Amino acid sequence: MKASFAAAVLLLVTACSDDGAPRDELQLVENPTAASPASSPEQEDTPDGRLLDVDGDVTCVAVNQGTLAAAVTGDDGDTEVLFYRLAQPTKAPKRVDVDGPVERLTVSDDQFAATVPSENTVLYLTLGGVVGKTSIGGAPTSIAELDGTTLVGLRKAKAVAVLEHEQQTSRTSGELASADQVLVSSGGAAVVLDRLRSALFEVQTGEADIGLGLRAGQGATNAVTDAYNRVLVVDTREEYLLAFSLDPLVLRQRYPVPGGPYGIAYDPKQDLAWVTLTARNEVVAFDVAGGEPEEAARFSTVRQPNAVTTDPTTGTVVVASGDGEGIQVIEP
Repeated sequence: MKASFAAAVLLLVTACSDDGAPRDELQLVENPTAASPASSPEQEDTPDGRLLDVDGDVTCVAVNQGTLAAAVTGDDGDTEVLFYRLAQPTKAPKRVDVDGPVERLTVSDDQFAATVPSENTVLYLTLGGVVGKTSIGGAPTSIAELDGTTLVGLRKAKAVAVLEHEQQTSRTSGELASADQVLVSSGGAAVVLDRLRSALFEVQTGEADIGLGLRAGQGATNAVTDAYNRVLVVDTREEYLLAFSLDPLVLRQRYPVPGGPYGIAYDPKQDLAWVTLTARNEVVAFDVAGGEPEEAARFSTVRQPNAVTTDPTTGTVVVASGDGEGIQVIEP
């Protein structure tokens, strides 16, 4: 079944409980928990593409100018970032040790930015090692660039920090329960994904405030921006791909994706959203250029495909296992 509709439901509306006290319409349970990826079955099919052995679980991946960065947590708890040249993926990677588990890798100019929540740091990495470090309290989870500044989502602080020249200049807070992923759209609008509230909120940096928000299903986990000034969000619990337009923030599409959707990446060259299905050990591509997503490709993956990224220049897809099964490079 396919579904596509437009809806606008403001989160910042309160109601009253039976005793007259204000009630958060978004919080469905007293102690909400963030959605997590569905556990994968044993892989029965041979994963497509080329496999790269990795000694540990891969937490996140990103590609910058033909270089793949993969954050790995080993069985002994040690953490490092591996760098591969996608033109020579079987060549031994360069290794850079980091102080703790990396939650997200983001392309930042000719570097990679790595958020390490347990150490309250954002690291800037190249093949040569750590070239920059910003300490910022509140458990940084992700970064995004906006008009010469850097936005940093802070999970424990329930806020978005604004950095200039790698130094914090302000902090935006409001209705958040958890600032898990900050994004900037192609039109220059900033939003933050709150996994605990399963919601997407506007970020108003000029007013140092979190603006209006919309519910994003029952278990939003990961998101990307596309070329159409939209944010694509994975609802892992209800198994949907959601598309939000911005300015104003409106839910435009709600498309069913069975199989435990979790990781998501966007290929701007082909207008494809790649979504991993951890309950099926698959990755599926959706053409998102039209009125509703249309499936364009599907591949078998490594077990527990929690992370995915694409090379924006070639369309190469990289899927990574969160269960020690390595990295998979697919040429669609």
